[in-house]
Amino acid sequence: MKLWNFEAKNNPKEISNKLESALKTAGFVFNTNCDENNSVTFKVRKRILYAWYMAFQNWTIVNGKLVKTDNENSTDVEISFNQHFLIKLIVFTHISLILGLLIAIIAGINSSPTMYIFGGLILALGIVLWIGVQRKFEKDIQKYKTLISEILEYQRI
Repeated sequence: MKLWNFEAKNNPKEISNKLESALKTAGFVFNTNCDENNSVTFKVRKRILYAWYMAFQNWTIVNGKLVKTDNENSTDVEISFNQHFLIKLIVFTHISLILGLLIAIIAGINSSPTMYIFGGLILALGIVLWIGVQRKFEKDIQKYKTLISEILEYQRI
């Protein structure tokens, strides 16, 4: 989970309406909840048309909170970026399968040289998968930050 905080120049309702109108036309799902103390929470994710797009497009979920500050026309924006549960599940399943295979090889269940090569290849594939997922997550975070900052024209704290 990555956090991003900044201050915007409008009140929470105006910011929420601005984000909703801009993101819904760009193909995103935007859900909001209003609290009684002038704060708005929201969740943003890409809209998917087909189930198999889940593995390619919807890796990052954006959770945010808009909190009115003491200034009359200012809002604190707190945004957190999370990886989707299914992506985490894929990586952890792969890691557990690799560990099970390596334990079987080390325990001597099948000690042929081809099993060591196979175990090494699977381990290398797992490392490449983990690095690729982390790079995509960082790239998605940067895209969301650029998109939101262009919509809000913010001032950093």
